[in-house]
Amino acid sequence: MRARSTRRAIAALGAAGILIVAAGCGSDDNSSSSSGTTSTAAAPAGKAIKVGLVTDIGGLNDRSFNALANKGLLTAQSTLGVTGRVLTSKSNADYIPNLSTLAQQKYDLVIGVGFLMADAVDTVAKKFPNTKFAIIDVDATTLKGKPSNVEGLLFKEQQSGYLAGYLAGLYAKDNNITTISSVGGQKIPPVDHYIAGYQAGAKAADPSIKTLNAYSQDFVDQAKCKELALNQIAKGSKVEFQVAGQCGLGVLDAAKEKSIQGIGVDADQAYLGPQVFTSALKKVDVAVVNAIKGAQADKFTGGQDVINSVKSGGIGYGKLNTAATKYADQVKKVQDDIASGTIANIPDTVK
Repeated sequence: MRARSTRRAIAALGAAGILIVAAGCGSDDNSSSSSGTTSTAAAPAGKAIKVGLVTDIGGLNDRSFNALANKGLLTAQSTLGVTGRVLTSKSNADYIPNLSTLAQQKYDLVIGVGFLMADAVDTVAKKFPNTKFAIIDVDATTLKGKPSNVEGLLFKEQQSGYLAGYLAGLYAKDNNITTISSVGGQKIPPVDHYIAGYQAGAKAADPSIKTLNAYSQDFVDQAKCKELALNQIAKGSKVEFQVAGQCGLGVLDAAKEKSIQGIGVDADQAYLGPQVFTSALKKVDVAVVNAIKGAQADKFTGGQDVINSVKSGGIGYGKLNTAATKYADQVKKVQDDIASGTIANIPDTVK
């Protein structure tokens, strides 16, 4: 009897394993685990919870937005003792299956990365009311179904764009440059916040500056963004700001090729080369860690938003290259003025 029971138990476990593998539509990816499955910190620092992360189509190799979200999860795993799992979305069709997989597997907090996932999170959250969800770049109060189990993680990207634009304007004024540019991915609010702030900051430093802007309608294809940047450079642009995730790496490549200045986005992209003037920082990793801390401490704010800004430390600018270093004191003062409210009402709409 004991042997027969053991065989039945093994068979049941095997069937369960097959079901779990079959449930996910996107690929399973977490750089802290060589097998690409889940990963748990050895010494939990708080309540043991399971946290799942679903990337948008940019994937973990975008070196900015999704990569930062994953960095936040890895930090939480090592410092907070949570179990983490990442599912990578290859297309928009993967969003609902990936989010559902994590909810079905009883993850305590499921984080959707990006504005493009709004409808999917809204749909899945209603189906799994006992699961906590967080979504980056989406105002939870605007979701169609008004789910009370979704927390929005928002950023004042216009503040970061303003800092980058102010630096670009100072550089342009000193070097008799008439034109600077930006290349966005899709025309969605987080992208436009950056660009509107960038243009406003540049004009605050140099009122005569001309700003060009274009959209690739893509967050992945680097060739599309590079082509747009090269067209802008041909029109006289000497500073290129990328706001297009992985696609935007093509913008920085164009800046390098033409020996002009490029500005990174979200993460500090100075490591990509000396052409990176600075980066407009959006500390997605910090927001992810804070969201996980909130879920651990039973302080999850479902149906509401958490706003990240210069004042809260969630927005800033990255390393300055040789050409930008001379403006360090000036941009630091502008950052302090934004934090104090002296500089306020930075536009977030591209006209």
